[in-house]
Amino acid sequence: MQKQKLLGREKERVVLENALRSPEPEMIAVVGRRRVGKTFLIKQTYAKQLVFEVTGLQNAPLAEQLQNFAFRINRTFYKNTATLAPANWLEAFQMLIIALEKQRYRSKKVIFFDELPWFDTRNSGFLRALGFFWNSWCVDQSVVVVICGSAASWMIENVVNDKGGLHNRITKKIDLQSFTLKETELYLQSRQIRLDRYQILQLYMVMGGIPHYLKEIEPGQSAVENIGRICFGATGTLKQEFQNLYPALFDNATKHTTIIGALAQKRSGLTRTEIIEATRWTDNGHITTVLQELIFSGFITPYQPFGKVKKEIIYRLTDEYSLFYLRFMENSTLAQNADWWQSFSQTTQFNNWCGYAFENVCFRHLAQIKKHMGIAGIYAEASSFYFPGNKQDKGLQIDLVLDRKDQTIHLFEFKFYNAAISLDKNDALHLRERKERFKQLSNTKKHIFLSFITTFGLKPNENSIGLVDHNLDLNALFEEV
Repeated sequence: MQKQKLLGREKERVVLENALRSPEPEMIAVVGRRRVGKTFLIKQTYAKQLVFEVTGLQNAPLAEQLQNFAFRINRTFYKNTATLAPANWLEAFQMLIIALEKQRYRSKKVIFFDELPWFDTRNSGFLRALGFFWNSWCVDQSVVVVICGSAASWMIENVVNDKGGLHNRITKKIDLQSFTLKETELYLQSRQIRLDRYQILQLYMVMGGIPHYLKEIEPGQSAVENIGRICFGATGTLKQEFQNLYPALFDNATKHTTIIGALAQKRSGLTRTEIIEATRWTDNGHITTVLQELIFSGFITPYQPFGKVKKEIIYRLTDEYSLFYLRFMENSTLAQNADWWQSFSQTTQFNNWCGYAFENVCFRHLAQIKKHMGIAGIYAEASSFYFPGNKQDKGLQIDLVLDRKDQTIHLFEFKFYNAAISLDKNDALHLRERKERFKQLSNTKKHIFLSFITTFGLKPNENSIGLVDHNLDLNALFEEV
Protein backbone atom coordinates (compact mmCIF):
# COMPACT_ATOMS: atom_id res chain seq x y z
CA MET A 1 0.00 0.00 0.00
CA GLN A 2 1.27 3.47 -0.89
CA LYS A 3 2.27 5.51 2.15
CA GLN A 4 -0.17 8.35 2.84
CA LYS A 5 1.32 11.82 2.43
CA LEU A 6 0.50 14.84 4.56
CA LEU A 7 -1.98 17.06 2.74
CA GLY A 8 -3.02 20.59 3.62
CA ARG A 9 -2.20 21.80 7.13
CA GLU A 10 0.04 24.52 5.66
CA LYS A 11 -0.37 26.97 8.55
CA GLU A 12 0.26 24.26 11.12
CA ARG A 13 3.34 23.03 9.31
CA VAL A 14 4.77 26.55 9.24
CA VAL A 15 4.48 26.74 13.03
CA LEU A 16 6.20 23.37 13.45
CA GLU A 17 8.96 24.12 10.94
CA ASN A 18 9.65 27.56 12.44
CA ALA A 19 10.17 25.88 15.80
CA LEU A 20 13.01 23.88 14.26
CA ARG A 21 14.68 27.08 13.07
CA SER A 22 14.20 28.89 16.34
CA PRO A 23 17.41 29.41 18.39
CA GLU A 24 15.42 28.75 21.55
CA PRO A 25 13.99 25.49 22.94
CA GLU A 26 10.29 25.18 22.13
CA MET A 27 7.37 23.40 23.74
CA ILE A 28 4.47 23.06 21.31
CA ALA A 29 1.00 22.00 22.35
CA VAL A 30 -1.14 20.42 19.63
CA VAL A 31 -4.80 20.21 20.60
CA GLY A 32 -7.82 18.93 18.73
CA ARG A 33 -10.57 16.36 18.84
CA ARG A 34 -10.12 12.61 18.51
CA ARG A 35 -9.39 11.28 14.99
CA VAL A 36 -8.52 14.70 13.55
CA GLY A 37 -4.93 13.76 12.62
CA LYS A 38 -2.74 15.31 15.33
CA THR A 39 -0.29 12.41 15.56
CA PHE A 40 -0.02 12.08 11.78
CA LEU A 41 0.78 15.80 11.45
CA ILE A 42 3.60 15.61 14.01
CA LYS A 43 5.15 12.42 12.70
CA GLN A 44 5.06 13.52 9.07
CA THR A 45 6.44 17.01 9.69
CA TYR A 46 9.15 15.86 12.10
CA ALA A 47 9.96 12.52 10.48
CA LYS A 48 13.71 13.30 10.29
CA GLN A 49 14.06 15.11 13.62
CA LEU A 50 11.99 12.87 15.92
CA VAL A 51 14.37 11.18 18.37
CA PHE A 52 11.91 9.98 21.00
CA GLU A 53 8.16 9.44 21.10
CA VAL A 54 5.85 7.84 23.61
CA THR A 55 2.08 7.58 23.85
CA GLY A 56 0.05 7.46 27.05
CA LEU A 57 -2.12 4.45 27.76
CA GLN A 58 -5.83 5.13 28.07
CA ASN A 59 -7.29 4.29 31.51
CA ALA A 60 -4.07 2.58 32.59
CA PRO A 61 -2.74 2.85 36.19
CA LEU A 62 0.51 4.55 37.11
CA ALA A 63 2.58 1.34 37.16
CA GLU A 64 1.61 0.48 33.57
CA GLN A 65 2.27 4.04 32.37
CA LEU A 66 5.77 3.94 33.87
CA GLN A 67 6.44 0.50 32.41
CA ASN A 68 5.36 1.70 28.97
CA PHE A 69 7.57 4.81 29.27
CA ALA A 70 10.59 2.69 30.19
CA PHE A 71 9.88 0.28 27.35
CA ARG A 72 9.93 3.13 24.83
CA ILE A 73 13.24 4.43 26.23
CA ASN A 74 14.81 0.96 26.07
CA ARG A 75 13.54 0.28 22.56
CA THR A 76 14.63 3.67 21.23
CA PHE A 77 18.09 3.99 22.80
CA TYR A 78 19.21 0.59 24.12
CA LYS A 79 18.04 -1.93 21.51
CA ASN A 80 15.45 -3.46 23.84
CA THR A 81 17.88 -4.22 26.64
CA ALA A 82 15.86 -5.19 29.70
CA THR A 83 15.70 -2.42 32.32
CA LEU A 84 13.58 -2.09 35.42
CA ALA A 85 10.69 0.34 35.19
CA PRO A 86 11.17 3.60 37.12
CA ALA A 87 9.54 3.96 40.51
CA ASN A 88 7.97 7.32 39.72
CA TRP A 89 7.74 9.98 37.01
CA LEU A 90 10.72 11.96 38.27
CA GLU A 91 12.90 8.89 37.89
CA ALA A 92 11.36 8.19 34.47
CA PHE A 93 12.33 11.62 33.12
CA GLN A 94 15.79 11.28 34.63
CA MET A 95 16.14 8.05 32.66
CA LEU A 96 15.12 9.90 29.50
CA ILE A 97 17.63 12.69 30.10
CA ILE A 98 20.46 10.19 30.56
CA ALA A 99 19.46 8.35 27.37
CA LEU A 100 19.27 11.58 25.35
CA GLU A 101 22.65 12.84 26.58
CA LYS A 102 24.37 9.68 25.33
CA GLN A 103 23.34 10.56 21.76
CA ARG A 104 24.94 13.03 19.39
CA TYR A 105 22.62 15.10 17.22
CA ARG A 106 23.67 17.44 14.42
CA SER A 107 20.41 19.37 14.33
CA LYS A 108 17.56 20.31 16.62
CA LYS A 109 15.89 17.22 18.05
CA VAL A 110 12.18 16.61 18.62
CA ILE A 111 10.65 14.78 21.58
CA PHE A 112 6.99 13.84 21.24
CA PHE A 113 4.59 13.00 24.08
CA ASP A 114 1.33 11.81 22.54
CA GLU A 115 -1.96 11.58 24.45
CA LEU A 116 -0.33 13.46 27.31
CA PRO A 117 -3.48 13.56 29.52
CA TRP A 118 -3.44 9.77 29.83
CA PHE A 119 -0.03 9.90 31.55
CA ASP A 120 -1.37 12.19 34.26
CA THR A 121 -3.16 9.66 36.45
CA ARG A 122 -4.50 10.71 39.83
CA ASN A 123 -1.77 11.87 42.27
CA SER A 124 0.93 10.57 39.92
CA GLY A 125 3.11 13.69 39.97
CA PHE A 126 3.42 13.57 36.19
CA LEU A 127 3.13 17.30 35.58
CA ARG A 128 5.72 18.12 38.25
CA ALA A 129 8.12 15.66 36.63
CA LEU A 130 7.45 17.08 33.15
CA GLY A 131 8.19 20.53 34.59
CA PHE A 132 11.45 19.19 35.99
CA PHE A 133 12.36 17.75 32.58
CA TRP A 134 11.74 21.08 30.87
CA ASN A 135 13.32 23.38 33.48
CA SER A 136 16.35 21.30 34.40
CA TRP A 137 17.29 20.01 30.94
CA CYS A 138 15.27 21.20 27.92
CA VAL A 139 15.79 24.92 28.53
CA ASP A 140 19.54 24.45 27.86
CA GLN A 141 19.12 22.21 24.82
CA SER A 142 18.41 22.55 21.12
CA VAL A 143 15.10 20.75 21.40
CA VAL A 144 11.43 20.87 20.43
CA VAL A 145 9.08 19.17 22.88
CA VAL A 146 5.66 18.43 21.40
CA ILE A 147 2.73 17.56 23.63
CA CYS A 148 -0.50 16.31 22.18
CA GLY A 149 -3.85 15.18 23.53
CA SER A 150 -7.51 14.68 22.75
CA ALA A 151 -8.96 14.72 26.27
CA ALA A 152 -10.58 18.14 26.23
CA SER A 153 -11.14 18.48 29.98
CA TRP A 154 -7.45 18.05 30.73
CA MET A 155 -6.14 20.04 27.77
CA ILE A 156 -8.35 23.05 28.55
CA GLU A 157 -7.28 23.14 32.19
CA ASN A 158 -3.57 22.56 31.61
CA VAL A 159 -2.92 23.89 28.11
CA VAL A 160 -5.60 26.21 26.75
CA ASN A 161 -6.11 28.23 29.92
CA ASP A 162 -2.39 27.94 30.65
CA LYS A 163 -2.77 28.05 34.44
CA GLY A 164 -2.10 24.44 35.29
CA GLY A 165 1.08 22.42 35.43
CA LEU A 166 2.32 23.73 32.08
CA HIS A 167 2.09 27.42 32.98
CA ASN A 168 4.74 29.54 31.19
CA ARG A 169 6.30 26.52 29.49
CA ILE A 170 4.29 26.26 26.28
CA THR A 171 5.77 28.52 23.62
CA LYS A 172 3.39 27.72 20.74
CA LYS A 173 -0.07 26.17 20.42
CA ILE A 174 -1.75 24.56 17.41
CA ASP A 175 -5.51 24.04 17.39
CA LEU A 176 -5.95 21.38 14.72
CA GLN A 177 -9.33 21.49 12.98
CA SER A 178 -11.00 19.01 10.67
CA PHE A 179 -10.32 19.13 6.93
CA THR A 180 -12.12 21.72 4.85
CA LEU A 181 -14.03 20.57 1.77
CA LYS A 182 -11.05 21.43 -0.41
CA GLU A 183 -8.66 19.48 1.80
CA THR A 184 -11.13 16.59 1.80
CA GLU A 185 -11.18 16.64 -2.00
CA LEU A 186 -7.37 16.57 -2.14
CA TYR A 187 -7.24 13.80 0.45
CA LEU A 188 -9.64 11.62 -1.51
CA GLN A 189 -7.76 12.27 -4.75
CA SER A 190 -4.53 11.18 -3.06
CA ARG A 191 -6.24 7.87 -2.35
CA GLN A 192 -7.28 7.51 -6.00
CA ILE A 193 -10.93 8.28 -5.18
CA ARG A 194 -12.46 10.39 -7.95
CA LEU A 195 -15.80 11.82 -6.96
CA ASP A 196 -17.44 15.02 -8.11
CA ARG A 197 -18.00 17.82 -5.63
CA TYR A 198 -21.67 17.05 -5.09
CA GLN A 199 -20.73 13.52 -3.99
CA ILE A 200 -17.93 14.85 -1.75
CA LEU A 201 -20.36 17.33 -0.20
CA GLN A 202 -22.77 14.50 0.65
CA LEU A 203 -19.97 12.55 2.33
CA TYR A 204 -18.86 15.64 4.23
CA MET A 205 -22.38 16.29 5.53
CA VAL A 206 -22.29 12.87 7.19
CA MET A 207 -18.72 12.47 8.46
CA GLY A 208 -17.23 15.95 8.26
CA GLY A 209 -13.57 16.45 7.50
CA ILE A 210 -12.22 13.86 9.96
CA PRO A 211 -9.32 12.02 8.26
CA HIS A 212 -9.89 8.81 10.23
CA TYR A 213 -13.46 8.65 8.92
CA LEU A 214 -12.59 9.67 5.37
CA LYS A 215 -10.02 6.91 4.99
CA GLU A 216 -12.88 4.40 5.07
CA ILE A 217 -14.24 5.73 1.76
CA GLU A 218 -13.61 3.29 -1.08
CA PRO A 219 -13.14 4.08 -4.78
CA GLY A 220 -15.77 2.96 -7.23
CA GLN A 221 -18.63 3.60 -4.81
CA SER A 222 -21.02 6.55 -4.73
CA ALA A 223 -21.49 8.71 -1.65
CA VAL A 224 -24.69 6.84 -0.80
CA GLU A 225 -22.97 3.45 -1.12
CA ASN A 226 -20.05 4.54 1.05
CA ILE A 227 -22.32 6.00 3.73
CA GLY A 228 -24.42 2.85 3.79
CA ARG A 229 -21.38 0.61 4.22
CA ILE A 230 -19.49 2.80 6.73
CA CYS A 231 -22.45 3.79 8.91
CA PHE A 232 -24.92 0.92 8.57
CA GLY A 233 -22.91 -2.08 7.41
CA ALA A 234 -22.34 -4.93 9.85
CA THR A 235 -18.68 -3.97 10.30
CA GLY A 236 -19.07 -0.26 9.52
CA THR A 237 -16.42 1.88 11.22
CA LEU A 238 -18.87 4.59 12.26
CA LYS A 239 -21.67 2.30 13.38
CA GLN A 240 -20.53 2.42 17.03
CA GLU A 241 -18.24 5.46 16.90
CA PHE A 242 -20.63 7.71 18.82
CA GLN A 243 -20.47 5.50 21.93
CA ASN A 244 -16.66 5.73 21.95
CA LEU A 245 -16.16 9.30 20.78
CA TYR A 246 -17.33 11.38 23.72
CA PRO A 247 -16.03 9.21 26.62
CA ALA A 248 -12.57 9.34 25.02
CA LEU A 249 -12.62 13.13 25.13
CA PHE A 250 -14.50 14.14 28.25
CA ASP A 251 -14.79 13.23 31.92
CA ASN A 252 -18.40 12.36 32.78
CA ALA A 253 -19.32 12.39 29.09
CA THR A 254 -23.02 11.77 29.77
CA LYS A 255 -23.49 15.51 30.36
CA HIS A 256 -21.85 16.28 27.02
CA THR A 257 -23.98 13.81 25.08
CA THR A 258 -27.11 15.10 26.83
CA ILE A 259 -26.41 18.61 25.56
CA ILE A 260 -25.57 17.26 22.10
CA GLY A 261 -28.89 15.40 22.08
CA ALA A 262 -30.81 18.53 23.08
CA LEU A 263 -29.14 20.62 20.37
CA ALA A 264 -29.86 17.94 17.75
CA GLN A 265 -33.57 18.54 18.30
CA LYS A 266 -33.43 22.27 17.54
CA ARG A 267 -32.26 23.22 14.07
CA SER A 268 -31.62 26.86 14.94
CA GLY A 269 -29.76 26.06 18.16
CA LEU A 270 -30.45 26.82 21.83
CA THR A 271 -29.47 29.51 24.29
CA ARG A 272 -27.87 28.57 27.60
CA THR A 273 -31.21 29.06 29.34
CA GLU A 274 -32.96 26.84 26.80
CA ILE A 275 -30.28 24.14 27.25
CA ILE A 276 -30.89 24.19 31.01
CA GLU A 277 -34.62 23.84 30.42
CA ALA A 278 -34.15 21.00 27.91
CA THR A 279 -31.77 19.06 30.15
CA ARG A 280 -33.52 19.97 33.44
CA TRP A 281 -30.19 20.75 35.06
CA THR A 282 -29.39 23.23 37.78
CA ASP A 283 -27.91 26.48 36.49
CA ASN A 284 -24.31 26.39 37.70
CA GLY A 285 -20.75 26.78 36.49
CA HIS A 286 -20.47 23.15 35.45
CA ILE A 287 -22.75 23.75 32.47
CA THR A 288 -20.41 26.51 31.33
CA THR A 289 -17.50 24.07 31.57
CA VAL A 290 -19.29 21.42 29.50
CA LEU A 291 -20.22 23.98 26.83
CA GLN A 292 -16.64 25.24 26.71
CA GLU A 293 -15.32 21.71 26.23
CA LEU A 294 -17.79 20.98 23.42
CA ILE A 295 -16.84 24.23 21.66
CA PHE A 296 -13.13 23.53 22.12
CA SER A 297 -13.54 20.09 20.53
CA GLY A 298 -15.51 21.43 17.55
CA PHE A 299 -18.83 19.74 18.29
CA ILE A 300 -20.86 22.89 18.84
CA THR A 301 -20.48 26.49 17.67
CA PRO A 302 -21.63 29.61 19.53
CA TYR A 303 -23.34 32.40 17.58
CA GLN A 304 -24.35 35.75 18.96
CA PRO A 305 -27.78 36.80 17.65
CA PHE A 306 -27.75 39.95 15.57
CA GLY A 307 -28.04 43.01 17.78
CA LYS A 308 -28.16 40.98 21.01
CA VAL A 309 -25.94 40.91 24.09
CA LYS A 310 -23.40 38.19 24.88
CA LYS A 311 -25.70 36.47 27.39
CA GLU A 312 -28.06 35.55 24.56
CA ILE A 313 -25.52 33.45 22.62
CA ILE A 314 -27.02 30.58 20.66
CA TYR A 315 -25.25 27.21 20.64
CA ARG A 316 -25.67 25.10 17.54
CA LEU A 317 -24.67 21.48 16.92
CA THR A 318 -22.20 21.63 14.04
CA ASP A 319 -20.44 18.26 14.24
CA GLU A 320 -21.56 16.49 11.11
CA TYR A 321 -21.26 12.92 12.34
CA SER A 322 -23.05 13.54 15.65
CA LEU A 323 -25.92 15.23 13.87
CA PHE A 324 -26.24 12.35 11.40
CA TYR A 325 -25.95 9.68 14.07
CA LEU A 326 -28.62 11.17 16.31
CA ARG A 327 -30.99 11.68 13.40
CA PHE A 328 -30.66 8.37 11.55
CA MET A 329 -28.54 5.87 13.48
CA GLU A 330 -29.52 6.08 17.15
CA ASN A 331 -32.38 3.82 18.27
CA SER A 332 -33.32 3.01 14.70
CA THR A 333 -35.11 -0.31 14.29
CA LEU A 334 -34.91 0.02 10.51
CA ALA A 335 -31.28 0.97 10.02
CA GLN A 336 -29.91 -2.54 10.11
CA ASN A 337 -27.94 -2.72 6.89
CA ALA A 338 -26.39 -0.79 4.03
CA ASP A 339 -29.17 -1.74 1.59
CA TRP A 340 -31.75 -0.03 3.80
CA TRP A 341 -29.80 3.19 3.59
CA GLN A 342 -29.71 3.22 -0.20
CA SER A 343 -33.51 3.17 -0.25
CA PHE A 344 -34.00 5.62 2.62
CA SER A 345 -31.59 8.18 1.11
CA GLN A 346 -34.14 8.81 -1.63
CA THR A 347 -36.92 9.85 0.76
CA THR A 348 -38.27 13.31 1.54
CA GLN A 349 -37.29 12.81 5.19
CA PHE A 350 -33.64 12.51 4.25
CA ASN A 351 -33.79 15.41 1.79
CA ASN A 352 -35.19 17.65 4.52
CA TRP A 353 -32.28 16.72 6.77
CA CYS A 354 -29.86 17.54 3.94
CA GLY A 355 -31.01 21.14 4.05
CA TYR A 356 -29.96 21.48 7.68
CA ALA A 357 -26.68 19.61 7.13
CA PHE A 358 -25.87 21.83 4.15
CA GLU A 359 -26.38 24.92 6.30
CA ASN A 360 -23.91 23.53 8.83
CA VAL A 361 -21.30 22.96 6.14
CA CYS A 362 -21.77 26.53 4.93
CA PHE A 363 -21.34 27.83 8.49
CA ARG A 364 -18.07 25.90 8.74
CA HIS A 365 -16.83 27.42 5.47
CA LEU A 366 -17.50 31.12 5.99
CA ALA A 367 -13.89 32.00 5.16
CA GLN A 368 -14.24 30.24 1.80
CA ILE A 369 -17.57 31.98 1.12
CA LYS A 370 -16.09 35.40 1.88
CA LYS A 371 -13.14 34.74 -0.41
CA HIS A 372 -15.41 33.62 -3.25
CA MET A 373 -17.45 36.79 -2.83
CA GLY A 374 -14.33 38.95 -2.89
CA ILE A 375 -14.74 40.27 0.65
CA ALA A 376 -12.08 38.23 2.45
CA GLY A 377 -10.28 41.40 3.52
CA ILE A 378 -13.36 43.03 5.03
CA TYR A 379 -14.02 42.37 8.71
CA ALA A 380 -17.44 40.80 9.18
CA GLU A 381 -19.27 39.21 12.10
CA ALA A 382 -21.43 36.14 11.56
CA SER A 383 -24.63 35.92 13.56
CA SER A 384 -28.21 34.77 13.34
CA PHE A 385 -31.45 36.73 13.65
CA TYR A 386 -34.53 35.60 15.49
CA PHE A 387 -37.77 37.42 16.22
CA PRO A 388 -40.26 35.19 18.10
CA GLY A 389 -43.31 37.08 16.93
CA ASN A 390 -46.18 38.61 18.85
CA LYS A 391 -49.84 39.51 18.38
CA GLN A 392 -48.98 42.17 15.82
CA ASP A 393 -46.11 40.53 13.91
CA LYS A 394 -45.32 36.95 12.95
CA GLY A 395 -41.92 35.49 13.74
CA LEU A 396 -38.81 35.80 11.58
CA GLN A 397 -35.68 33.67 11.59
CA ILE A 398 -32.57 34.13 9.44
CA ASP A 399 -29.89 31.55 10.13
CA LEU A 400 -26.90 33.51 8.85
CA VAL A 401 -26.39 37.26 8.90
CA LEU A 402 -22.97 38.54 7.85
CA ASP A 403 -22.53 42.03 9.29
CA ARG A 404 -19.70 43.86 7.50
CA LYS A 405 -17.80 46.86 8.84
CA ASP A 406 -18.30 48.75 5.57
CA GLN A 407 -21.95 49.45 6.33
CA THR A 408 -23.39 46.44 4.52
CA ILE A 409 -25.14 43.25 5.63
CA HIS A 410 -25.62 39.93 3.84
CA LEU A 411 -28.74 37.88 4.52
CA PHE A 412 -28.04 34.31 3.41
CA GLU A 413 -30.45 31.76 2.00
CA PHE A 414 -29.36 28.12 1.78
CA LYS A 415 -30.85 25.55 -0.60
CA PHE A 416 -29.69 21.96 -1.04
CA TYR A 417 -30.97 20.35 -4.21
CA ASN A 418 -29.69 17.98 -6.89
CA ALA A 419 -30.05 20.53 -9.70
CA ALA A 420 -30.06 24.28 -10.29
CA ILE A 421 -33.16 25.95 -8.89
CA SER A 422 -35.39 28.77 -10.08
CA LEU A 423 -37.44 31.29 -8.12
CA ASP A 424 -41.11 31.70 -8.88
CA LYS A 425 -43.21 34.76 -8.06
CA ASN A 426 -44.19 33.48 -4.64
CA ASP A 427 -40.55 32.77 -3.77
CA ALA A 428 -39.56 36.30 -4.79
CA LEU A 429 -42.42 37.84 -2.80
CA HIS A 430 -41.45 35.82 0.27
CA LEU A 431 -37.78 36.86 0.02
CA ARG A 432 -38.61 40.55 -0.41
CA GLU A 433 -40.84 40.37 2.64
CA ARG A 434 -38.11 38.73 4.72
CA LYS A 435 -35.59 41.36 3.66
CA GLU A 436 -37.90 44.28 4.52
CA ARG A 437 -38.99 42.77 7.83
CA PHE A 438 -35.38 42.22 8.87
CA LYS A 439 -34.62 45.85 8.08
CA GLN A 440 -37.56 47.02 10.16
CA LEU A 441 -37.14 44.65 13.10
CA SER A 442 -33.37 45.11 13.36
CA ASN A 443 -33.65 48.88 12.86
CA THR A 444 -30.47 48.77 10.78
CA LYS A 445 -29.40 51.63 8.50
CA LYS A 446 -26.93 49.48 6.59
CA HIS A 447 -27.38 48.39 2.98
CA ILE A 448 -28.70 44.84 2.76
CA PHE A 449 -27.59 42.24 0.23
CA LEU A 450 -29.54 39.04 -0.37
CA SER A 451 -27.11 36.18 -0.96
CA PHE A 452 -27.99 32.67 -2.14
CA ILE A 453 -25.87 29.56 -1.62
CA THR A 454 -27.18 26.48 -3.42
CA THR A 455 -25.61 23.24 -4.53
CA PHE A 456 -25.89 23.89 -8.28
CA GLY A 457 -26.69 27.58 -8.36
CA LEU A 458 -29.72 29.70 -9.02
CA LYS A 459 -31.07 30.05 -12.53
CA PRO A 460 -31.42 33.79 -13.24
CA ASN A 461 -34.92 34.79 -14.29
CA GLU A 462 -37.30 37.75 -13.96
CA ASN A 463 -37.95 36.81 -10.34
CA SER A 464 -34.32 36.66 -9.18
CA ILE A 465 -32.74 39.47 -11.22
CA GLY A 466 -32.69 42.61 -9.11
CA LEU A 467 -33.50 40.65 -5.96
CA VAL A 468 -30.63 38.20 -5.44
CA ASP A 469 -27.33 40.03 -5.18
CA HIS A 470 -24.98 37.05 -4.89
CA ASN A 471 -25.55 33.65 -6.47
CA LEU A 472 -23.10 31.03 -5.17
CA ASP A 473 -22.97 27.29 -5.80
CA LEU A 474 -21.11 24.53 -3.96
CA ASN A 475 -17.82 25.45 -5.68
CA ALA A 476 -17.64 28.49 -3.38
CA LEU A 477 -17.23 26.11 -0.45
CA PHE A 478 -14.19 24.48 -2.08
CA GLU A 479 -12.13 27.69 -2.23
CA GLU A 480 -8.59 27.50 -0.86
CA VAL A 481 -7.95 29.96 1.95
